[in-house]
Amino acid sequence: MATVAERQDRVSHSGYSKVAIALHWTIAVLILGNIAGALVAESLGDEMEAWIFSVHKSIGLTVLALSLFRLGWRISHGFPRLPGDTPGWDAVLARATHVAFYFLMIAVPLAGWAMVSAGPRPLHWFWLFDVPKLPVSRALAGVAHEAHEILAFATLGLAVLHVAGALKHHLIDRDDVLQRMLPLVRRRA
Repeated sequence: MATVAERQDRVSHSGYSKVAIALHWTIAVLILGNIAGALVAESLGDEMEAWIFSVHKSIGLTVLALSLFRLGWRISHGFPRLPGDTPGWDAVLARATHVAFYFLMIAVPLAGWAMVSAGPRPLHWFWLFDVPKLPVSRALAGVAHEAHEILAFATLGLAVLHVAGALKHHLIDRDDVLQRMLPLVRRRA
């Protein structure tokens, strides 16, 4: 069985695995879609709003599960190295951004789950099964509501920073940092 260092070395040279790429893009699409849905839901009328928020909760639970799996995958498979000529400040910013993303990908859905746990409606996953509610007070649910919204907007801001960093690597640094996360783009030799 390979050690963490051996897996780290294998990942460092080959870039992101297909599993890591699939998780990255699946979670990104789900999060951005969920934020967009929440922002427009209130303008669509009560029935449509209720349906969108029901889907929103299911997607949030899915993001939580996928993010926990992704975190476990990342810990067990290591992190690809940045190009050797990456300045120290850039490497620190990249790692900090990734740590912040993992925090937000877990904290935002947890806050949403806590928020709806104090409400009267059942919580279900895509109408397939009920999800147990968390034991929270109304006061804690109110704090969770505020945290859910603030952290969701922080996620959007971090996503803008992340995309800007990826474009900087591609257009200015001209390295393969962006390409190794894009499944359909050929890597530079």
